[in-house]
Amino acid sequence: MKAIVCEAFGPLDDLQFKDVADPVVKKGHVVVNVEAAGVNFPDGLLVQGLYQMQPDFPFIPGNEVAGTITEVGEGVSHLKEGQRVIALSNLGGYAEKALIPATHVMPLPDPIHVNEGAALVTAHATAHHALKQRAKLQPGETLVVTGAAGGTGLAAVQIGKIMGAKVIAVCSTEEKLALAKEYGADVLINYKEKDLKETLKEVTGGKGADVVYECVGGDTFHACSRSMAWEGRLLVVGFAGGEIPKFPVNLALVKGYSVMGVFWGSFTQHDPKGFAENMQELLTWYVQGKVKVVVDEALPLEQATKAMAKVMNREVKGKMVLVP
Repeated sequence: MKAIVCEAFGPLDDLQFKDVADPVVKKGHVVVNVEAAGVNFPDGLLVQGLYQMQPDFPFIPGNEVAGTITEVGEGVSHLKEGQRVIALSNLGGYAEKALIPATHVMPLPDPIHVNEGAALVTAHATAHHALKQRAKLQPGETLVVTGAAGGTGLAAVQIGKIMGAKVIAVCSTEEKLALAKEYGADVLINYKEKDLKETLKEVTGGKGADVVYECVGGDTFHACSRSMAWEGRLLVVGFAGGEIPKFPVNLALVKGYSVMGVFWGSFTQHDPKGFAENMQELLTWYVQGKVKVVVDEALPLEQATKAMAKVMNREVKGKMVLVP
């Protein structure tokens, strides 16, 4: 089969599109014929050696796929050959076929297009976990979402609205803000044109944000860390801006708020039951039309480097997808 292979940590251009052996099914796993693979910011970090996880070489990146099961391993009774599924692959998604633990494979409802299904797993599930299990977002609270037109930011906007929050979208362009508004944002802030800290103070009536879903890092994080409400929750989701900020802990002490890390991949390992319940809720919302994956572009698998570069350079509205 064809796959994108990382032979050593380095620039995205070092990735190889080549023939590799087909995966062999084993106990507790299934083989999925990959029809679409989601592209995420951590994928780019991973192949450059900049992510928390550092797999052995060679490896195939890509942690979310959608497709059809072609083989079912021993001990798997809830899945069958020919079934449309979405799956969390951890690695191996940027390929024509992937071997995936059956515990991380879910039926894909017929109304959901395969490209949207592949892009649903990580971004929406991260936002869902962050707002539900970590922040415990309550109806009527104020939710600030930075990077609100990106894959996981746009997901947080939608899920925040479902959970009853007032959503403040923070983006770098008017075009991105328009997309966030289309999917439910109540208040729009262009942080390139306005002082973010002062504007957050203004739009919250001086109270500050109850919850911040922070994906950007750098100066954006610093502004949010000074804009929290009493007993607020500052969610550390990622650093798409490239700078990992240092946090002055006295802010949390004086303002009485919590700083919470959001590592969805670890959540799926520590709480597989909670992960499964979350995914079922997400899929139900999707079929009901309450959430939607926005696919910016679907590119052929051999153009993985281009897709990853667009994500890393924050040029994507919604999600990128690779199609083997």
